[in-house]
Amino acid sequence: MSKVKKKHIERSMIISDLDIKFEKIIKFSGWIFLLVLGGFMGSWVILDNILNIIDLSINAMTFTIVIFMATNSAISFGVAAKVKNNQANKKSYFHDWLLGEFLFCIFAIFAVAVYQW
Repeated sequence: MSKVKKKHIERSMIISDLDIKFEKIIKFSGWIFLLVLGGFMGSWVILDNILNIIDLSINAMTFTIVIFMATNSAISFGVAAKVKNNQANKKSYFHDWLLGEFLFCIFAIFAVAVYQW
């Protein structure tokens, strides 16, 4: 057996219902973004490539939707993991997450506007 002692993560034993709801909401938002991305890409493959019903092309808007959904899903899952491991800094992680989402959305909107212009 190893002689290295494992460090135990100290967590507060008192977890309120609000904390549980908070963690579930962040995880749920990650899953929603991921399911929307999967539905969009799945419908694209089925309707365009397999059935040839409609002709979809990659333009700035579709590319932005794919990047937006994938990045938001990854950010949401990352914040959920950080909050789960460190309950003490939960508020700062949440505020950073909201600020990051806002800045990313603004950047995506302006990038598409500049590309279209």
